[in-house]
Amino acid sequence: MTRTPVALLLLSITATLLASCNSASPATAPAPGAVPPITVTNPPVQSLPPNALPDPLVDHPGQVAPRFGFTAAMAIQSGDTVASMQAASGGTVLTWDDASGALIGLNANKDGTAPSASSLSASLGRAVAVDANRDQLGAGGTITAVMSGSKIAWAGGNLSAWSAGSKIAWAGGEYTPIPQNTQTWNAIHLQQAQTLAPNLGAGVVVAVIDTGLDLDHVAFKDALTDQSTWWDFYGGDAVPQDEGTLGTGGYGHGTNVAGIILQIAPKSKIMPLRVLGPDGSGDVSGIVSAINWAVAHGAKVINLSLGSATNVKPINDALLAAAAKKVLTVTSAGNNSRGTLTYPAQNRYQLPSLVSVASVDLMGLKSSFSNYGLATAVVAPGENVFAPAPGNMMASWSGTSQAAPMVAGGLALALGQTLKVPMMALPGAVSFSAANKIYTNSANWVYAAQLGSGELDLAALMSQTVK
Repeated sequence: MTRTPVALLLLSITATLLASCNSASPATAPAPGAVPPITVTNPPVQSLPPNALPDPLVDHPGQVAPRFGFTAAMAIQSGDTVASMQAASGGTVLTWDDASGALIGLNANKDGTAPSASSLSASLGRAVAVDANRDQLGAGGTITAVMSGSKIAWAGGNLSAWSAGSKIAWAGGEYTPIPQNTQTWNAIHLQQAQTLAPNLGAGVVVAVIDTGLDLDHVAFKDALTDQSTWWDFYGGDAVPQDEGTLGTGGYGHGTNVAGIILQIAPKSKIMPLRVLGPDGSGDVSGIVSAINWAVAHGAKVINLSLGSATNVKPINDALLAAAAKKVLTVTSAGNNSRGTLTYPAQNRYQLPSLVSVASVDLMGLKSSFSNYGLATAVVAPGENVFAPAPGNMMASWSGTSQAAPMVAGGLALALGQTLKVPMMALPGAVSFSAANKIYTNSANWVYAAQLGSGELDLAALMSQTVK
């Protein structure tokens, strides 16, 4: 598949092209030098999500799908239809899943108050939970990670090529694709882990539910799932393109997260699902829809480098449904330097397939920004982690958002091999195999038992779980 680089699209797309993208009439040929919009050539094989907007197979930069102030969550009963539930609730059905139920989008009443759960329960004849929806989730806090250091041109080629035999990923103990990450990968014993798991995640799909990806970045060539599995739940189309200005807000966040996973498990496939806007925030309904979509489209691991200060039942229900389908989830602990994690990470003990990840520096000390608490499963080095950045660039980010995909990549490494433990034992194995040396440092004593079982050790994880 060949498509024009999105960096050029965002800079030079013209009003004429935008008009033609939104028009139902046949498009005229673009003027010489004009940049065509990204188009999905293999449309989704299943019905489009409820928030699909007109012309959904073409990217519409800046487009935002309809958003609602509140959601109403409920079980689906025999005889229910989308039309009947919308008529009874006065809202719009946003998600419909037999396992996790239906989610209806609602706005505030005329007097500005929230919709009444008791009134909706009476109208619908079942229990209903009403939650705030809009901007309830962010990439691990207000904004999960801040971009640090200088941006430099990407020179590593496509990351999957480093697993093909034509390029050597490790030379003399240095990580060749991105030498700046050598110390980070040594801290979690990545080289040894990749030796123990030589399939390098082949056949494993990891859903990255985030700000989207720079779909044209050379690093992701041959590393993404089929286009029929992509969706932009924030923009309402099938092109989950990372949008914004590099270094501002959340732009580039999902691109970085996906790049970290591919450095760990370079033969895995990334399923890009966009739920966060350029500022790094997103809605409950988008997260729930993306989780359900990822499960339905073959993901084995879901990475959620995002979180909320609020415990949201619809997200918990979606993750429980994912666990029932044997899909594993990794989520970041948050970046507020508090003694409690953001949700859903805080619900680790109620969500059996979830791994919650906090951050440490290369010395094993808790990162100044990282949340901590008894719900932490493990820590990983989340400071100054280099990965692809939009526009065929590379940049380093810091945050628990960068620690989480190291675990997601580790799970993909294990799942690419023949396991000697049950698949659903892998989240526990991440903790059991962790190096607890972080508690030998007196600076971490104040966080005793609140940084999980220790620091991620991918080599020990492979030794304990794969044949």
